[in-house]
Amino acid sequence: MKNQNRYSPEVKERAVRMVFEHGHEYNSQWSAIISISSKIGCTAETLRRWVRRVEIDSGKRGGMTSDERGRFRELERENRELRRVNEILRKASAFFAQAELDRRRK
Repeated sequence: MKNQNRYSPEVKERAVRMVFEHGHEYNSQWSAIISISSKIGCTAETLRRWVRRVEIDSGKRGGMTSDERGRFRELERENRELRRVNEILRKASAFFAQAELDRRRK
């Protein structure tokens, strides 16, 4: 699925700020999210994810912050690369060991 950035960071920030500032005017945060999302033209689920991300990043909610998630992805990428390199080195070592054995027989 394609990751679309249809909304500018300013729009996201404003929408989340509206949820926090006007949340007390609604029965629940979800009803505030539904109302505000229809005004800015995004889905309620999209706005809910933005709100949750801000809550996690600010420490109001538990979870992995955006910085931690980025670092985790970077470490996973590095780990995959190291595994790939180790596999190549293992195969090369086996290849050259076999070549050395073949050379001694001649």
